[in-house]
Amino acid sequence: MKKTLFIDIGGVVLTNGWDRVARAEACHTFGLDQKELDNRHALMFDTYELGRISLLEYLKQVVFYTPRDFSEEQFIQFMYDQSKPYQETIDMLIEMKKAHGLKMIALSNEGRELTEYRIETFDLDRIFDFYVSSCFVGLKKPDKAIYRVALDLAQARPQDAIYIEDRALFCDIGRSLGLNTIQHRDAKSTQEQLLQFFS
Repeated sequence: MKKTLFIDIGGVVLTNGWDRVARAEACHTFGLDQKELDNRHALMFDTYELGRISLLEYLKQVVFYTPRDFSEEQFIQFMYDQSKPYQETIDMLIEMKKAHGLKMIALSNEGRELTEYRIETFDLDRIFDFYVSSCFVGLKKPDKAIYRVALDLAQARPQDAIYIEDRALFCDIGRSLGLNTIQHRDAKSTQEQLLQFFS
């Protein structure tokens, strides 16, 4: 019986933290040039997600490189407000954890401030035993090294673990390492696939 689940956060448990849709909404709300923001974001965001710069340092290069008529605090609060829960999936995972005695580990790409905000705001400790986030370990998907770190920290064999992820590419990487994978689309289909592992 497979007892360890590795689960992405953005796109599975919560909305994505700071994706293209959120950035487009920020541009509309704050009157920013979306092409310029996206170009600067592309140059800086990997460094932020890897934990090598703070959110403020990222924003100083991407948004506040020129005077603005809004504050850093206002913009950061806007970023935080884009995070919403997928409550049906959260409830399902909590139920599955209790019913099957599962160890659940977050495996995600995200910057530190966003990660910490989302963990606290949505009480993700109800689901996850610990977090293998890019900002904590200095590695990010699709680098196979972050998957290996997660397996090592969980002391799990790939064949005895299940990886739940909404992105097909990241599922492919997981499978290449021997993980069982579920490409998440909705709570119902993911639960049905999980139950097959425990039948």
